[in-house]
Amino acid sequence: MEFVSGNNVSLLTSGTEFFAALLDEIDTARSDVSLETYIFADDKVGRSVAEALARAARRGVAVRLLIDGFGSRDLSPALVARMKEAGVMVLVYRPEVSPLTLRKNRLRRLHRKIALIDGRVGFVGGINIIDDYTEIRTGHPRYDYCVRIQGPLLAGIYHSVYRLWRNVAWLHLRHRDTSALPPPVPENVAGEMDAAFVIRDNLRHRRDIENMYLEGIRIARREIVIASAYFLPGWRLRHALTGAAQRGVRVVLLLQGWSDHLLFQQASRASYESMLDAGIEIHEYTRSELHAKVAVADECWATVGSSNLDPFSLVLAREANVVVFDAVVARKLRASLEEALRHGATQIPRMLWKRRSFPVRILAWIGYAFARVAIGVIGVREKWF
Repeated sequence: MEFVSGNNVSLLTSGTEFFAALLDEIDTARSDVSLETYIFADDKVGRSVAEALARAARRGVAVRLLIDGFGSRDLSPALVARMKEAGVMVLVYRPEVSPLTLRKNRLRRLHRKIALIDGRVGFVGGINIIDDYTEIRTGHPRYDYCVRIQGPLLAGIYHSVYRLWRNVAWLHLRHRDTSALPPPVPENVAGEMDAAFVIRDNLRHRRDIENMYLEGIRIARREIVIASAYFLPGWRLRHALTGAAQRGVRVVLLLQGWSDHLLFQQASRASYESMLDAGIEIHEYTRSELHAKVAVADECWATVGSSNLDPFSLVLAREANVVVFDAVVARKLRASLEEALRHGATQIPRMLWKRRSFPVRILAWIGYAFARVAIGVIGVREKWF
């Protein structure tokens, strides 16, 4: 990680906050808007973002939208056509999607969520372009985070976003945009925060996000709290978490209480007993859908991004996180997680978990076995379990 000084990073704790800020920035954009997302939904929020992008393009702003071919497979062609007619440049990352193949290259998706405007402000996090209440039946919004960034850190984010855009444009034979250059990022100091932009790809940055988490766990002296929508960490992270708990650090995991992937959730639960035995607290969020991918250590180190702690994020997908060394951001994230732990989650008691019924145990181990087989089938060679 390369930490950059002089940034202003603010935490946004819901899609409601993020979309209001994003739409405002797009509507004031003068030269450049770049947006990457895994899911771009054809719902109220998706249409409002599409309309804002189209308005910006009509007034002469260079607007680039990169969406994932699998995550955004249900996006209406008519909505895409309207954006293109307004001048929005739209590309699809790996548009070939087939349910009949588990080839690893088909599963390497664009999972990161990044928005950049005019070289002056950016957003990085886990929030897709989808309404907080889409497919949520609890009456509470989807639980997620992102950060708003101003300052020198934007230069590295722009480099990554434009490099990927040029590569995808070349593959799509859009040669007119393969030489696109990012707007200049002001060199003046925007704040006092040290922050790093960390990505995962399948070339030079295969383990960067995993190593980032390992470093955050290593530096913790009192407490580390992690929220992850999908949790099936490899042996390195499991050993780091149990080692932290054994040296007296309070380790808290906030995980999904219900999931759209039942077998994967059961595979995750197969590791609960060993972590509970090590002294790790496990809480399952049941208020709504947990989609967050964040962590905070000792109220001074925090990360917010798109990467879950599972093989999809840590071995296959393109991901992006921001790490911040700042007490203000870390304390706000810690307070938000504490509110979720108190009012939206249920703690898993160690002794009751050890006494769960035999059918429940069997279901967890079936899920775990399925996960192991799936990881082998897709060709993941790294030692995971």
